[in-house]
Amino acid sequence: MQRTASRLTRLLACAAVPVMLVVAGCSSDAGSGDGGGGKAKTGAGADAGSGTGGEAATPSPKPKPTVEAARFAKLPQACQAVTEKTTGALVPKAKAPKGTAASSTDLALRGGCSWNGLEDKGVKGSQYRWLDVSFYRYDSEASLGSGQDRARENFEKEVAKVQATENAQKVSTAATPGIGDEAKTVTYTVRKTGEDFVYSSVVARTGNVLVLLTYNGTGYWGAAEPELKKVVEGSATAAKEAVASVAAANK
Repeated sequence: MQRTASRLTRLLACAAVPVMLVVAGCSSDAGSGDGGGGKAKTGAGADAGSGTGGEAATPSPKPKPTVEAARFAKLPQACQAVTEKTTGALVPKAKAPKGTAASSTDLALRGGCSWNGLEDKGVKGSQYRWLDVSFYRYDSEASLGSGQDRARENFEKEVAKVQATENAQKVSTAATPGIGDEAKTVTYTVRKTGEDFVYSSVVARTGNVLVLLTYNGTGYWGAAEPELKKVVEGSATAAKEAVASVAAANK
C-alpha cells in the first residue's frame, strides 16, 4: 500500500507540472496582455499628445486685393454716338451720311466711326471736311488698377500723341470744361495736298472710357480754309454728344 501510495503521489506530481505550466503560461499571457495594453495605452496617449502638440495652426487666408468697379460695362455704337443732325452740319455732302465704322477685334473695348465729304461750291471752290470719333474702355483689374485710374493714366498719353502729330504746326492745347470728367482740346494745322488743314482734336474721359474726336477741314480750288474758331466749336459739340452716348448705352 505504501508503494502504491508513493507511486500515486509521484504520478499526481508529474501530472500537476503541465497544469502549472499552462496556468503560468496563461498568467504570463494575461500579464503580457495587461502590460501590452498598458504600454499601448501609454503609447496612444503619447501619440495623441505629440499629435496635438505637433499640429500647426491653420493660417488665415490672405484677403484678395480689391479695386473700384469700372463705371461703364459697354460702349455705344460708334456711328450712332454723334447725331445725324450734327454730322450733317459738320460734314456736308458726306460720302456715307451714317458713317463708316472702324474695324475692331473687340467692340466691347474699342470702336470708332468716321465721316468725310467734299462740298462743291462751283466757282467759289470746294470745302472738304473730316470727322472721326473713337472709344476706348478700360476694365478694372487687381494687377492693373481700376478702370477709372487706367483711363485717367491713358488720357494724358493720348493728349501727348495728338500734340506729337507729324508735321503739325501752331500746336495749342487747352483744358475743355463741360465735356465728361475731364477733357482737353488740341488745335493745330497740317499742310498736305498743297493745302492747309485746320484741326481740332478733343480727348475726353468719362469714368473708365476715353473718347477721342477729331474734326478738320480745308478749302480747295481757291476756297479758304475754315476758321479755327468754327472748327473748335464743331469738335466740342460732337464730343459732348459722343461722351453723353457712353452713359446712355449703359442705362
